[in-house]
Amino acid sequence: MMSEFEDQIPFSEIEFAENPEPRCPCLLLLDTSSSMKGRPISELNEGLICFKDELMADELASKRVEIGIITFGPVRVQNSFQTADVFEPSLLNTSGHTPMGAAIETGIEMINKRKSEYRQNGISYYRPWIFLITDGGPTDKWERAAKMIREGEDKKAFMFFAVGVEGANMGILNQIAVRQPLKLKDLRFRDLFSWLSNSLVSVSHSSLGEQVSLKNPEGPDGWAAADD
Repeated sequence: MMSEFEDQIPFSEIEFAENPEPRCPCLLLLDTSSSMKGRPISELNEGLICFKDELMADELASKRVEIGIITFGPVRVQNSFQTADVFEPSLLNTSGHTPMGAAIETGIEMINKRKSEYRQNGISYYRPWIFLITDGGPTDKWERAAKMIREGEDKKAFMFFAVGVEGANMGILNQIAVRQPLKLKDLRFRDLFSWLSNSLVSVSHSSLGEQVSLKNPEGPDGWAAADD
């Protein structure tokens, strides 16, 4: 039986024939629940436009970095994986609760499916990034998702990052993520996405498997603050 996710991601050999560059996939899991209404969702939308523009400024990254977006509140695949040169961020709106656990599970499934497509088409790829942003806490069961993250990190199947906006339940994010979750200063989404684009540009210019040093987002001019 085909899942809802599989039904939404059509397979295409053409994209890989036209662009055989190695892929650097980044999946964004974005909280669009009702609590994000107003300035937070507006700043998030502006940040996504900045993200696209900054990736496009680097020719190699625009062909190698792939972006996918899943929103939760409810869980919805907003953008299937596309390279930055064809990615167009959807305008996000708010509604509902915060089904974070289901969003993470859907995201891991989406990553696994994309990696399978790379392998079937002889496309090499960097370790995928999963980047979660939320201003709340999960309103569904999240323990299985946390277990899947730990297993995926142990197998180096992906890297999972969590960012808490003001109001986020940092205690639960600490239990979900292997890495220390980061707390967004004010609503500096554009600075966050600028850091993310610069980081992915660096990764996309590296050799496969190479360790890349990332700028510390908690530095004096960074967008992240230590969790109190």
